[in-house]
Amino acid sequence: MTASLEELPPLREVIAAHGLSARKALGQNFLLDLNLTSKIARRAGDLTACDVLEIGPGPGGLTRGLLREGARKVVAIERDSRCLPALGEIAEASGERLTVLEGDALALDPRPHLTPPVRIVANLPYNVGTELLVRWLSPTEWPPFWSSLTLMFQKEVAERIVAKPGSKAYGRLAILAQWRAEPRIAFEIPPRAFTPPPKVTSAVVHLDRLESPRFPANPETLSRLTALAFNQRRKMLRSSLKSLGPDVEAQLTSAGIEPTWRAEQVSLEGFCRLSRVLDGTN
Repeated sequence: MTASLEELPPLREVIAAHGLSARKALGQNFLLDLNLTSKIARRAGDLTACDVLEIGPGPGGLTRGLLREGARKVVAIERDSRCLPALGEIAEASGERLTVLEGDALALDPRPHLTPPVRIVANLPYNVGTELLVRWLSPTEWPPFWSSLTLMFQKEVAERIVAKPGSKAYGRLAILAQWRAEPRIAFEIPPRAFTPPPKVTSAVVHLDRLESPRFPANPETLSRLTALAFNQRRKMLRSSLKSLGPDVEAQLTSAGIEPTWRAEQVSLEGFCRLSRVLDGTN
């Protein structure tokens, strides 16, 4: 007789039975507290009418939380083949509401397996978390296939996502996230909640997509502009942006930005305005 989700063994037993020691090379830190994984799932909102994309489920702690909170379907991408038998047990217990795709989340397109509305909920592997977030925020067409992101990062990365101008954490990640989404830090998670415990505190960030960007700008221009500005963030903008052409000081002034300012002093709206000036569309 097939076990129900509630009848599945504790995650520590699952890890022992399948020999699932976390691998540093895969950025793995397993979250075993099912009350905590359910809390993350609840922060994603009402899942009953949504498909959920999960990256790096490992032994399935968050996967169980998502299914227990009523997700219509969970599509989980896992590159560690050792975890597949444990995830298979969850799939069977869920009445086949779980689809597991073996592969690298950076190389695999999950969209053919998902039906909108889609929410992305994941305890992201530390080594690919930021790159995945940037990809989800930078598709060629907007709005994207997802309606919200509920993601766990190192606390330092979470603070960069929600940072405001004038702070040390403010940079390209803040510009990208806040231009097309509404990000908030939901709560922090201490190292002791994980196996093995990481050296840093983690934080869950929830981002609701905006149906259109907060301010008009060409994505490629904005990306190039912020890369130049923040890669040399200690320099004045007239120096860090000089490769844009001889008129950059006049263009900065036209956008309402002092050429002697540094990147961290410019708001998201200011960068978008400068993008339009550079494109001749302001």
